[in-house]
Amino acid sequence: MSRPFDRFAPAWQRAAHLSRTPAWVGATLYLLLASTAIFILRSNWAYDDPFITYRYARNLASGLGFVYNPGEQTLSTTTPLFTLLLAAVSLLGGDIPRAANLIGAVSIAAGGLLLFDLAKVLKTPRVGWLALILYPSVPLLHTTIGSETPLYIALCLACFAAYLRFAYTGLALLAALVVLTRPDGILVVGLLALHFVFTRRHAGRHAGRPASRSAGFPLKPALLFVSILLAWVIFAWPYFGSPLPATLAAKQHQGMMVISQRFLQGLVQQVKGELSRPAGLVQAGLALTGVVFVFCCARQWALFLAWPLVYLLAYSALGVTTYFWYYAPLAPGYVALVGLGVEGLYVGGDSVLKRAPGNLSKWSPAFKAGLVIVILAVTALQLNTAIAASRVPDPRREVYRDLGRWLNAHTPPDATVSALEIGIIGYYADRRMIDFAGLIRPDVAQYLAHHTTYMDAAEYVIQRYQPGFLVLNSEPYPDMLDSYLRSTCHRVERFLGARYGYGAAIDVFDCRAP
Repeated sequence: MSRPFDRFAPAWQRAAHLSRTPAWVGATLYLLLASTAIFILRSNWAYDDPFITYRYARNLASGLGFVYNPGEQTLSTTTPLFTLLLAAVSLLGGDIPRAANLIGAVSIAAGGLLLFDLAKVLKTPRVGWLALILYPSVPLLHTTIGSETPLYIALCLACFAAYLRFAYTGLALLAALVVLTRPDGILVVGLLALHFVFTRRHAGRHAGRPASRSAGFPLKPALLFVSILLAWVIFAWPYFGSPLPATLAAKQHQGMMVISQRFLQGLVQQVKGELSRPAGLVQAGLALTGVVFVFCCARQWALFLAWPLVYLLAYSALGVTTYFWYYAPLAPGYVALVGLGVEGLYVGGDSVLKRAPGNLSKWSPAFKAGLVIVILAVTALQLNTAIAASRVPDPRREVYRDLGRWLNAHTPPDATVSALEIGIIGYYADRRMIDFAGLIRPDVAQYLAHHTTYMDAAEYVIQRYQPGFLVLNSEPYPDMLDSYLRSTCHRVERFLGARYGYGAAIDVFDCRAP
């Protein structure tokens, strides 16, 4: 039976042979050096959303259950696998935020190696060499450190690597881990499954066999994949009420709001930001060249490049609001296209010069050297952007951390606190939290709509749950909320944002009945 990418098997056999030689030493050194550099660069980086997962992990390790608020079994983290990893770190006495950053740094470095491996199997080695230096320096990837996103991307890349190796048992395990890391990992699984079915049917017809022939179907790997996910479903359905995270509906409802940007609108902003940099313009030109090269000469990359396309279409159809980490899974495909553009220029330019009349052929070495210089310059500029960005931390980290610690020290252990962003605050406050964005309480998410704002959601939370403490940015409030604050609450603390580089003061109100 003809298997997917059979014609690339000799290349993989050579790669497998190299894995038994000192080549693995270079891969190990690369992984160590790249991940160490990224971790040092971003060791103190943090943003709000991952701290929701951190609190789940800490509560799980502490014996309080797979919960955000003890006693409330709602799945408000999108990443069960990452939660379990961080819970294990907590059990061993590790610092969860720093461990999450380390996992992210190692995952980004591993992503560069996996792209290198894919390029080698697909007989475009220069794509792989460029990925080794370009992928780990992508600024957008660095900003997702601390979340499950780098691990998710690395596992997706590993799925493609296992598929091209025909290692279906390994693929089944990796595929299950991808889906447990983030539910949208099912896109990769579905894409590879469709490709397998299509190529098997095509091979059967070519050999004169019936198109429905089932011989060769990897039944045991498929059962392994289903069994792992079924184990999660059997636990999650009765425990949470659904194996799917409640945050998906929350972010869809956030996307409906007039004040929000949809996924495609955010992508346009990302592209504009990329094109505003000289290095970004060069990369965009190379990526477009790569698209042409794929259609004419490198169609073996079509399967891998279908992943970011399917991902983009799926997220656009979901109608979720804009979060910067949603765009990070597009990075591997973009880096591959940039590399394919270099490959196309290298092969095509060299061929043209060698066939040109006169003395133009003598410029072939100079052309190749110039191409290398351009790539090194682009990478250096991108790395400089990443380094510069690392020096500008998210100002919310410090003010939210101090605010959370203040709540932990000055409020009763059974207090209920409501705020818009409850990741960092909730992690350090260790109090029952209800957010205005609907991530913790699904009914709050249902309240968000085209005509509402987060202040409207705050009014709903106050009416429904009557929290003892409110955390609000100091700003003009809607009439109802302002009336409630004046009649029922009193301000007990103010955090001046200017001290942290944050653009607003944050007030803490005590709204408990006297």
